[in-house]
Amino acid sequence: MSSRSLCVLNAGSSSLKFALYRVAPDGAPQRAMSGEAEGIGGQGRLRITSADGGVTHDAALTARDLAAALEALAGVPDGPLTDPDLAAFGHRIVHGGPTLTAPVLVDAASLARIEAVSPLAPLHNPPALAVLRALAARFPGLPQVACFDTAFHRGHPAVADRFAIPDALYQEGVRRYGFHGLSYEYIAGALRARYPVVAAGRVVVAHLGSGASMCALANGHSVDSSMGFTALDGLPMGTRSGSLDAGVILWLQQQKGWDVDRVEHFLYEECGLKGLSGVSNDMRALLASEAPLARLAVDYFVYHVARTASALAASMSGIDAFVFTAGIGERSTEIRARVLRRLAWLGFALDETANQQGDPCLTTGVSAHPAYVIPTDEEIVIARHTLALIGVT
Repeated sequence: MSSRSLCVLNAGSSSLKFALYRVAPDGAPQRAMSGEAEGIGGQGRLRITSADGGVTHDAALTARDLAAALEALAGVPDGPLTDPDLAAFGHRIVHGGPTLTAPVLVDAASLARIEAVSPLAPLHNPPALAVLRALAARFPGLPQVACFDTAFHRGHPAVADRFAIPDALYQEGVRRYGFHGLSYEYIAGALRARYPVVAAGRVVVAHLGSGASMCALANGHSVDSSMGFTALDGLPMGTRSGSLDAGVILWLQQQKGWDVDRVEHFLYEECGLKGLSGVSNDMRALLASEAPLARLAVDYFVYHVARTASALAASMSGIDAFVFTAGIGERSTEIRARVLRRLAWLGFALDETANQQGDPCLTTGVSAHPAYVIPTDEEIVIARHTLALIGVT
């Protein structure tokens, strides 16, 4: 690649996050700007910040879809899509299915494979595909690289990878994939750089945000994850149910007459913290609320994070450290404290002051195991993969 910059994009159903990286002389990507187009499909907003956090663009956005949002972004002077040295795009793709197990250069064949597994990630893969195609039309000469959240988990042992169903379905791709892999890949690298002894051991990482999952890392490699076939599984999330007895689905169909589309919308949009509380899908609002069901939703979330941590520790025959990351994990002192108190039996001793101050280490000097807060950075992982695949000259 003969250029000096690349753009990383992360498409959601009604938002588009982006970051522009310039390639340093040593080949390392360095963030130059980042931002988000949010509220796509309604009255939204387009915001861009510089590398030092200063706001360089903040304006109302009226875009009917992601393609229109890209057009608006392309119209921003000195924005990420008008950079004269732009030479490649890197993308987060949530689901890669059984065959897309590493970053790939986007072409007709890889687009078809991403589209084929889109029913497994209906909130994520379709908008990502829309962005891939819109950029291909607008920048036909620039390469695009797709990086998959599922790829990091592909080395799981069979007992963690399979469901108790006939092997023929497994061969068709019905298996436990795991998600948030780009985030876990970043955390694994950060642990190696900052706490190499810990990184070589058994670590449970909690990626806690509107979408939430947890991962068991053994010597930096994923050996189990809370999410399975789709991003519905595991922990309760903002609007997604988390683990649910399959019999509930049968009951909704048989007794309430719900069709597949109704069930899908219910599980992805009406459940989780929002459904349980009846108040909000935002943890900050739930923590501030006095409503009994809001309190229940918080308690339920904490309970299942601690419960899942214990199960993942069992998958590694022990635990040496715990890491919080993502929006709730990085910012909510109360959730971190509640989780670590529940994990005291595993040897975690919470340092209340360190937690309140947001220190990197959350445990006391006498704690049997350390617990950390490490902010994640999926975009830099995508940038590195993009550069590695395309090459730098």
